[in-house]
Amino acid sequence: MNMMDSLWADTAPPAFPPLEHDAEADVLIIGGGLAGILCAYTLTQAGMDCLLIEADTICGGISRNTTAKITSQHGLIYGKLERQFGPDTARLYWKANEAALRRYRQLARAFPCDFEEKPTYVYSLDQPETLKAELAALERLGIPAAFADHVPLPFPTAGAIRFEEQAQFHPLKLAAGVARDLHIHEHTAARAFEKNTVVTDHGRVRAENIIVATHFPLLNKHGGYFLKLYQHRSYVLALEGAMDVRGMYLDAAENGISLRNYGPWLLLGGGGHRTGKAGGGWEELENFARRYFPDSREKCRWAAQDCMTLDGVPYIGQYGRHTPGLYVATGFNKWGMTSSMTAAMVLSDLVRGKQNPYAAVFSPTRTVLRPQLLANLTEATASLLTVSKPRCPHMGCALKWNPRERTWDCPCHGSRFTETGELLDNPATGGLNGE
Repeated sequence: MNMMDSLWADTAPPAFPPLEHDAEADVLIIGGGLAGILCAYTLTQAGMDCLLIEADTICGGISRNTTAKITSQHGLIYGKLERQFGPDTARLYWKANEAALRRYRQLARAFPCDFEEKPTYVYSLDQPETLKAELAALERLGIPAAFADHVPLPFPTAGAIRFEEQAQFHPLKLAAGVARDLHIHEHTAARAFEKNTVVTDHGRVRAENIIVATHFPLLNKHGGYFLKLYQHRSYVLALEGAMDVRGMYLDAAENGISLRNYGPWLLLGGGGHRTGKAGGGWEELENFARRYFPDSREKCRWAAQDCMTLDGVPYIGQYGRHTPGLYVATGFNKWGMTSSMTAAMVLSDLVRGKQNPYAAVFSPTRTVLRPQLLANLTEATASLLTVSKPRCPHMGCALKWNPRERTWDCPCHGSRFTETGELLDNPATGGLNGE
């Protein structure tokens, strides 16, 4: 195993040939991460003719760098949702994620993927009042949860909120099983959109419905996603010889530590920061491991990148106000596994003209008047006015050198490039040398 790759990377999904001719389908899905694969699988099971294209290889990006938790407990989100959107929307958000969890349970029976039910905990080191406020919101919303005074971790906490019957799994094992019989073309990048047609290097694909599941959306013309999203990096260490924490844990603090086991390994996550900015990185996790797991050994390490929305809720639905037949799934806010399944459930209904009870919760056309919008605008303006090279080919922002990972990173929208200019992460669609 490569020490700089995830635990999941040893499992290779099946390979698929590139597109070499024009094609037609009921639904074209662009992006072969878990969200795109689950959309394709769900629609295919419903009788739709689906074609999925992926610019590189399926699950070769964000999906292989997850910590692979499936949960409806997304930090201290329910009090926030209740304040911003009201109790009905907050409750529907929980129901959507619980429905996604149930769907994973069903799929795991058909496609073995080390699926394990575990409780999840949001803990606090020193602010029990924030936990109590969230617990009160959960009680008002009728969401089952409990306060845990004693948390089985090797450091003191002020307690935690516990959700029962959540889950963890091996994402690439599931993807390998689900993708096997789907119509997929790898190494097939979408180069241009022409109404109901997508142009690739070796063929045009016509489809009445198109789903963009490319992590960060490709089209700037519609939807304003370059204003509504930013990207956030976080880091993971997999440790041998550490304790079994018997659950999945997340610090309620913005940049706290997450913990969960997979087999003999303990996964520590944290050290996060906005892409293109400074942060704790792997060093923060190394210091944490030395302090609390001094007898452990590092097996491997990796980093993840997440699209963050203005209000903490994903954008799943019609791409823009005036784009019938064009859909998007993005902004999973560090909860990509659960949200990928939510996207598959919502979009499979929308594409088929069916009402979905959760569609309004995730509508991409909801208000953008949130404080994070100003932060995104400020960051983009500062970067655009910075006189330096290199510049990001996506929208011209000044790139920042990341010495930890030896990459050029864009603080505006999160594109990343190798030291020599090759593209690592979108929304840019090519490297710094025009490739």
